[in-house]
Amino acid sequence: MTKFSLKNKVALVTGGGSGIGKAISLTFAKQGAKVHILDFNLDAAKETVNDIIALGGASEAHQCDVSNQSNVNSIINTITQKDGIHILINNAGIAHVGNVEAVEEADLDRLYNVNIKGLYNCIKACIPSLKASGGGVILNLASIASSVGINNRFAYSMTKGAVLTMTYSIAKDYVADGIRCNCMSPARVHTPFVDGFITKNYPGKEEEMFENLSKTQPIGRMGKPQEIADLALFLCSDEASFITGSNYAIDGGFVTLNGN
Repeated sequence: MTKFSLKNKVALVTGGGSGIGKAISLTFAKQGAKVHILDFNLDAAKETVNDIIALGGASEAHQCDVSNQSNVNSIINTITQKDGIHILINNAGIAHVGNVEAVEEADLDRLYNVNIKGLYNCIKACIPSLKASGGGVILNLASIASSVGINNRFAYSMTKGAVLTMTYSIAKDYVADGIRCNCMSPARVHTPFVDGFITKNYPGKEEEMFENLSKTQPIGRMGKPQEIADLALFLCSDEASFITGSNYAIDGGFVTLNGN
């Protein structure tokens, strides 16, 4: 019997077209889940689907703006007409650099709409199907910024703090329905987003900045998307059926070891 099997499960992964979301989607598909990829970038979502199909898995791509409730509801309704929903991965999110003085109202609204309202939209739309399936799992991507202060991340930290407390609330409200809700709090993970950020903000100093950012974690490197995906697999599997309302740091020791 295969441990951490997701056979006969249907999973939705927001932001599954790249980075952590793509790693989670591929990992879940390898374990037998049918994976629906919801991403603003449809081409990226289709690439993930093609990779899953090449592995012999089942997957579909959906262009989705998680901040748009009618768009989310339409997609979820389409999926539930032919598939039940057993797992929701709220991975889609955007970042912002700056302290409160550097955050404009438009920046705050943009982060709220994706990082907070986006989770609300997806959770609200999926709850009825999760109930109908007899329960399931909601896994949210929070951040170390949910728990500790990070320099120049005011708006981002605010939204990720909300992800953490939303996780606790959903876990409490739906435990009797058999719905488990947890979150993961990664530190820096080496994704295309990180490479793009370094290239944009530190031209000509890419290698130096990559090394500096890597060293901010006590373990001495950034995380790998696959490492995040493997924890997600455990938390969404039946082997984790006793776990709900928890926040899992996956941060190379950042929260507990920095400053000690």
